[in-house]
Amino acid sequence: MSAKYIVELTSEERAYLEALVSKGKPTPAYKIKHAHILLQVDGIGPHREDLEVAGLLGCHRNTVANVRQRFVEQGLEAALARKKRATPPVEKLLDGRQEARLIALSCSPPPEGRARWSLRLLADELVTLEVVDSISHETVRQTLKKTN
Repeated sequence: MSAKYIVELTSEERAYLEALVSKGKPTPAYKIKHAHILLQVDGIGPHREDLEVAGLLGCHRNTVANVRQRFVEQGLEAALARKKRATPPVEKLLDGRQEARLIALSCSPPPEGRARWSLRLLADELVTLEVVDSISHETVRQTLKKTN
């Protein structure tokens, strides 16, 4: 199967990639693997198929295809780097206004009969005040932790 994206490295790019894979400089393993992939699929050099390169380097053929595609569409640096996520893995449960209410509540005096606010108490109070529909004590903990 012929590749849709043909990689043709310039002599400068090839020299850079060869230096990257041969140096003892601390470089992330994925970056070195991506450099090896580009060197192997180079149209001017060895020009191996994706499946063969994947077998040589111990990765999936989709990794080879994705690196090849990013090189053609976005350039060398994008091909060496990991793909950035478009969205975070989990949407934030509290927006800025709700976080501010939580922080203000945690700084206020605790309810009658309590020495301090607990995470579960804060979560229940946020629901009672209708700041949020529902929230877990773990979300309260993570939010307060990042605010120090």
